[in-house]
Amino acid sequence: MVEFSISNARYTYVHDQKYPSENADMHHIILRRSGSKYIFVYASALLVLACAIYLYFLEEKSISLVYYSLLFDIFLVKLLLRKPVNKESVVIMPAFGVQLETHYMSGKVVRCFVPIDKILKPVLLECVTPVTCYWTLSLIVREESEMVLVFKNLRPPIKMLVHVWKALCAATDNKEETCTHAK
Repeated sequence: MVEFSISNARYTYVHDQKYPSENADMHHIILRRSGSKYIFVYASALLVLACAIYLYFLEEKSISLVYYSLLFDIFLVKLLLRKPVNKESVVIMPAFGVQLETHYMSGKVVRCFVPIDKILKPVLLECVTPVTCYWTLSLIVREESEMVLVFKNLRPPIKMLVHVWKALCAATDNKEETCTHAK
């Protein structure tokens, strides 16, 4: 049973509650794949390989040029398609804890469980890099030196993160607080 959904050009957020009697709250961020990226990558790799074969047959260059271009193509495809993540999910079980899941295109699923009594507070952080600025959702966990990122691979927009943050605040009994700036 899907309760709520938001979509944009890159991501789809789905608030899913399959088991309402068991009080498990699921939040999914699904990456909307663009076919044009794959077409561009494979067309570029095919073009490099075609140029190498042309040079081998018509210009009578060495076969090693074809092998090097094939290795370059493999490197290019791996580099441009290095994030094979389909979706990331947060399963909130207020009585037990929070399970973070990463679903890969290969079918592999990586799960991380954080007990509810170890979570001090969920926080929304603004991350600034020299190139971009984005929001991330993290958990401050007791006896851990670093915060636990909720969405490690995907960078969903703030309007999707707020729904997950509110659910995490409700599950950990933290009151939603507004930012107060020191004067």
